[in-house]
Amino acid sequence: MPRIAIVTDSTCDMGPEALAALDVSMVPLKLHFGDATYLDWVDISPSEFYPKMAAAPVLPTTSQPSPAAFIDVYNRLADEGVDGIVSIHLTAKLSGTFESASLAAKEVAVPVRVVDSLFVSWAAALIVQEAVEARDAGGDLDAVEAAALRAVKGTELYFVLDSLDNLVKGGRAGRAQGLAASLLNIKPILHFVDGVIEPFRKARGTKAAFQELASHAARRSVEVGGVKAVVIHALAPDLAEDIRRALIDHGLLGEVVTVGEIGAVIGTHAGARAVGVCYLPLK
Repeated sequence: MPRIAIVTDSTCDMGPEALAALDVSMVPLKLHFGDATYLDWVDISPSEFYPKMAAAPVLPTTSQPSPAAFIDVYNRLADEGVDGIVSIHLTAKLSGTFESASLAAKEVAVPVRVVDSLFVSWAAALIVQEAVEARDAGGDLDAVEAAALRAVKGTELYFVLDSLDNLVKGGRAGRAQGLAASLLNIKPILHFVDGVIEPFRKARGTKAAFQELASHAARRSVEVGGVKAVVIHALAPDLAEDIRRALIDHGLLGEVVTVGEIGAVIGTHAGARAVGVCYLPLK
């Protein structure tokens, strides 16, 4: 059976322990509070990050791993005897992480397939999990890469932010930047389209936005024959529970497999109390 390694970055938000349990290697992105630098999910947890961001006079910044960081991980795996590596990362439209991984892939002795997830956070985690299943089923490099690419095509992510401020300040708002989200309590529902954040719908107030989001996700779950879903939140377990209940009330076909936290790097741009749902069609 071929030995295929899987690598991802910290913005999948599964955290080091969960990734280690799946035998997935993680390369962290960096978070900068002034002169202090933290490795995402390694040096700073979500529970530590959000209060620190709220108290900071200036919004922290984020940066991608260097190609050298990926080379170190790829070479370690090659030395351990793997036959190939599938490396799955957050959307290249919002970060240079994919580019760093692609540059590193040219410098190692084993073949590396770098996959652009086109998503962030637990939407990328769902794609990593599909690759893990293919690897554990004995898949070779082509099969594991193909499983990841199929998952990329099937994954959807919808979310509601408490404020668009962080997204705009961080330059990641895309077409959502023009939304007058603060006027008349309008809450935009956003989603990813080909790796870019786009407006989906608008609702009057948070509760209405949650109901709209849940209604759409439930309807999509029926259309695709059932889904594996994850509710995500940025230090807002109460709002995540509201979303989870709304999904059930609207008849989600499938299962909410977990409620996942949004880590520091994605949280820098999403802001505290962001919530959403991502899902992948059942096989």
